[in-house]
Amino acid sequence: MIDTTIYPRLIEPHLVEALADSPAVLIHGPRQCGKTTLARIVGSSRGYRYVTFDDDVVRSAAQDDPLGFAAGLPERVILDEVQKAPALFPALKIEIDRRRTPGRFLLTGSTHVLLVPRLSESLAGRLQTLRLHPLAQCELEQRDPDFLDTLFAGEFTIARTERLGEDLTRRITGGGYPAALTRPPGRRRANWYHDHVDALVQHDVRDLARIRQLETLPRLLAAAAGQTARMFNVSDLAAPFELSRPTIRDYVTLLERVFLLERLPAWHSNRLTRLVKRPKLHLADTGVASALLGLDAPALAYDRVLLGQLLETFVLQELRRQASWHDARMSFHHFRDKDGVEVDIVIERGATAVAGVEVKASGTVRSGDFRGLRKLRGVLADRFASGVVLYDGEATVPFGDRLYGVPVRRLFGR
Repeated sequence: MIDTTIYPRLIEPHLVEALADSPAVLIHGPRQCGKTTLARIVGSSRGYRYVTFDDDVVRSAAQDDPLGFAAGLPERVILDEVQKAPALFPALKIEIDRRRTPGRFLLTGSTHVLLVPRLSESLAGRLQTLRLHPLAQCELEQRDPDFLDTLFAGEFTIARTERLGEDLTRRITGGGYPAALTRPPGRRRANWYHDHVDALVQHDVRDLARIRQLETLPRLLAAAAGQTARMFNVSDLAAPFELSRPTIRDYVTLLERVFLLERLPAWHSNRLTRLVKRPKLHLADTGVASALLGLDAPALAYDRVLLGQLLETFVLQELRRQASWHDARMSFHHFRDKDGVEVDIVIERGATAVAGVEVKASGTVRSGDFRGLRKLRGVLADRFASGVVLYDGEATVPFGDRLYGVPVRRLFGR
């Protein structure tokens, strides 16, 4: 079991940096991923007071008299779950414009707050946003993450490491939510994840939209879990429900806004035709996906199809978590053409470099596994940084120009 207080978050230096020059800083991400803990740790040594809008009285006061509420706030304040008080946003703008002191407001939000019109309009140019994910494996291991730097430098060297084996399925089914990881694996942890999804639906989703059939959303999320790492297909998702395709699409968007689902866009190039342009669907955390599918580590190891899907999602989310505190801005895609040539994850770093990651739930890697990466390399030429096939093996080995077979364990840092 894990005591999350001993696991510092690797995004913390970026938060401290943002508070030094931005009047308002927003940490957003799913509920229970550690936003409040991080804000209070950083704020405690800097004189921040704490206010939460989960408190009905506080929320009512902010909604009824936003100008008076904002004027009465302390010099430095943490405003927790700020999306629950949208009427406050214009008042915060007035306070910031009146006195533009760096680090005045440290906000947290459990929905894509910038999609709330009042906030995006009111605090444009005044707000820096940081995305906090559930715990990354390198945070749990307390190792320095260097995978992305090595990937874009193309500097993987021949080496051996211990394969993960059974530990891989334990990590996948465990997920990264701090509170879930304090529970023992199995029923207790799965119950936490089910309760977490229900709470998000009953509170955050209900706040975002008036939906008559809220009970459909956990079932839809479970259906999406079975399709994680597959092409997004509204018809397939709608099939078990007596709902229209537009309604299902709207529900998927709501689940994205509370950080439970994501659509991974297709990568494209003017030099390639016959590309598949549909996004892939991914759960935002494999612990949630495993609980919804009723999978513990032994059951996942037995189901090789789902293991492949969940491992791909697991790798994508680990890379996203590491990118969230990286100095370079990165964007994530997938690549597939109509001949079935594909790369699971394509990462663009700025406008100059692209890397590819293929994921294989196997203890071996062969030349044929690099088919998609070779095509990507041929299209990109000098822009292609490197490509790796991540597999559950022991050896890091080259497979030609800028191509490597790399054990999944290498993703967790050195």
